Amino acid sequence: MVKVADPPVSWLREGMKWRERLRELAGLWQGAYSRMLYRISPVLLAKYRYRRETGRRLRLDQPLTFDEKLFWLMLFWRHPLKTQCADKYGMRAYAMELGYGDLLVDLLGVYEKPEDIDFALLPERFVLKATHGCGYNLICRDKRNLDFREARLQLEQWLKEDFASVFGEVQYADIPRRIICERFLDDGSGVLPSDYKLHCFHGRVHFTTVCTGRGADGQGAAYDHYDREWAAQVPISKSGVHPERWHPQPAGYSQMLEAAEALSKPFPYVRMDFYAVDGKAVLGEMTFTPAGCIDTGYTDEAQHAMGALIHLPERL
Repeated sequence: MVKVADPPVSWLREGMKWRERLRELAGLWQGAYSRMLYRISPVLLAKYRYRRETGRRLRLDQPLTFDEKLFWLMLFWRHPLKTQCADKYGMRAYAMELGYGDLLVDLLGVYEKPEDIDFALLPERFVLKATHGCGYNLICRDKRNLDFREARLQLEQWLKEDFASVFGEVQYADIPRRIICERFLDDGSGVLPSDYKLHCFHGRVHFTTVCTGRGADGQGAAYDHYDREWAAQVPISKSGVHPERWHPQPAGYSQMLEAAEALSKPFPYVRMDFYAVDGKAVLGEMTFTPAGCIDTGYTDEAQHAMGALIHLPERL
């Protein structure tokens, strides 16, 4: 029997590079195709994304599941207050108007363009965010290690992007593109603080998702779900419940409940995102289309149960 020699390591490395390049090209093509569909019609992009991710048809004529109703609200209920509250800067004015300004993260600056930022005036730790989308966060843990030029280039790139066209989340389309600087939140653990996501249906919190273990890039997070009273874990995830990592109710949870239900009243659904820092609740943002309206981690039973909690309004 003739023994076939193993390929040289250099060949294997070259093969890996080509696979990475092909994945990059596929991603670029996918993005271009999505933007084209969005320009034709956000409805077309929604149907395409849902079919690609779930293998099923998106029922916009008779939506039943949580994801389907989120898509319907995104496409056909374009309330101006939703656009304001999706704006990371505009949301602050709404919270202050309703008397919850004391729960906001300290604002250190607002900028129209990256060159307006004077890093010398900022503290050693801070967070810069572009306000017209999600994931546009530059977290500075130590200003001495921050490349100011690279930071400005990154912010400039974000401001150029039309985030609404990425997943068709139309509430981001009319948000002014700007940068805000907020205080760095630290719960004393040395990592990003736990994130408490309160799911509000018609002004009432029905359950809370706890997000822990996120890295600076948002990866590596674990998610656990608790009922409104924080008495039990809610079995809505395909991965099941995890009693071995039970999280105690955070300090300021009663504050979170009160603020979440007051701020969410005008909306059929919104996720109110909080942190617990120094024994008090801190409001992070309001999210209307979590996971771009497609969360494949929920069970089918949870999708239908959560969908039943949303009573669709008249088109707007």
